[in-house]
Amino acid sequence: MQAWLEHFGIAVAALTGVLAARGRRVDLFGVIVLAVVTALGGGTLRDLLAGDTPVLWVRQPQYLLNAVSVAVVGFFLARHRHPPLAALQVADAFALALFSIIGAKKALGLGFNPAVAVAMGVITGVAGGILRDVLVGEIPLVFRPEIHLYATAALAGVALHVALRPHMADEIALTVFSTCAILALRLSAIRWQLALPLFEAEKDEAKKPD
Repeated sequence: MQAWLEHFGIAVAALTGVLAARGRRVDLFGVIVLAVVTALGGGTLRDLLAGDTPVLWVRQPQYLLNAVSVAVVGFFLARHRHPPLAALQVADAFALALFSIIGAKKALGLGFNPAVAVAMGVITGVAGGILRDVLVGEIPLVFRPEIHLYATAALAGVALHVALRPHMADEIALTVFSTCAILALRLSAIRWQLALPLFEAEKDEAKKPD
């Protein structure tokens, strides 16, 4: 079941990479690169930081084939059809939640400190999107207030997962609960436009003439 969920998350993330290329006059190769970076970038960075090499998609190339296939199909379909924004936001929130928890679980399984596991989970969830946005010359989504609790939702859910793990014997139930927590927080933030306070410097007072 987890493998199917991972493939679904990769497909959704790859599709967001395809849509990021819309209107930028990017050819098919460029779209494939953006899709693969978005779908596999977070997991790749996590594995490199954890020293778990070769990285997952090298050991199991079906994940790479999934991302490339979605990129090719999405390249041709997205030029003629525009997916509903609400559906994409829900799917993207699911991918964020799933990747974040998978990253934390892997870090814990490798014996890392709980704080490091939280960081690994967030990296897995958001790093691919950051790399995608950098490649297209945009401010990464995780730093934009109008995106509404993107990385924050991942951080909260992963921290909850790590905190509850010593107290919940049922690993499947814990995974479902913490994944749903991220999903619920992210979708609630979209629905009610929740965001963290902005960092804004105070306006300088006008200097009085001597």
